[in-house]
Amino acid sequence: MPDLNPITAWRRMLAAPNDSRGKMLAMAFLVSAASALAVSSAAVLLGPRLDSNRAAERQARLEALLADLPALADLLAETGADGLDIVVADLETGTRADVDPSAFDPEALDEEQISALPPEEDIAGIGTRPDLAQFYVARDGSDIAAVILPVYGQGYQSVIRGYLALEGDLNTVAGLTITEQGETPGLGANIESPSWQAQWPGTQLLGPDGEIRVAVVRGGAQNEYEVDAITGATRTSNGVQNMVRFWIGPEGFGPVLDALGEGRL
Repeated sequence: MPDLNPITAWRRMLAAPNDSRGKMLAMAFLVSAASALAVSSAAVLLGPRLDSNRAAERQARLEALLADLPALADLLAETGADGLDIVVADLETGTRADVDPSAFDPEALDEEQISALPPEEDIAGIGTRPDLAQFYVARDGSDIAAVILPVYGQGYQSVIRGYLALEGDLNTVAGLTITEQGETPGLGANIESPSWQAQWPGTQLLGPDGEIRVAVVRGGAQNEYEVDAITGATRTSNGVQNMVRFWIGPEGFGPVLDALGEGRL
């Protein structure tokens, strides 16, 4: 009758030559099993701490954003929002992406997650658009108080980057903050001046028919859809206009804004 004592089997395995195929397979299995057990145990035991660290990292990123952009901090204070949440959405569908916002890196997307833009749709002059994008939502209870969208587009001499903040109706501009630009000093660079950015709050994006009407115009704004262009910087002004129009349109955050308005996001 075979000896089924596990201690005997263990001694027999240890006594086998080191180049024994059976001994090598047994040791590989034991090491794999021990490693899997250690990883699983660590995941269970450290899960709450990891969740806490992710939440702390998310909060730190939000605080850094508001510290760098005081205008957004003032906006949130005015809306009475409870806080600011990071959301990663699929721009094609307007749905929430299955991605941890605290770990999301827009610079690390795969080629499959970046779409080339046809020239007729690329009014912002950016060439390609990420399929996943991060934005911020401020809520007052269950109501949307503000939405903050990262936007960028080609100016006259540089890529212009900033944040477009919308009020809870998702059609009224709460503010436009330019964070990066390399336009002509004294001319196009004035898009970063507080006086020019102060024109944006209250501007309407869409007309009653749902068509995009926001515009940066020469000669002075005539209605609630218009912002006065910078004198002597027509191409930079057009770049900001096209940047805003693109990112609120169907190729940008348009599907996301629709989903937010309908309570689906």
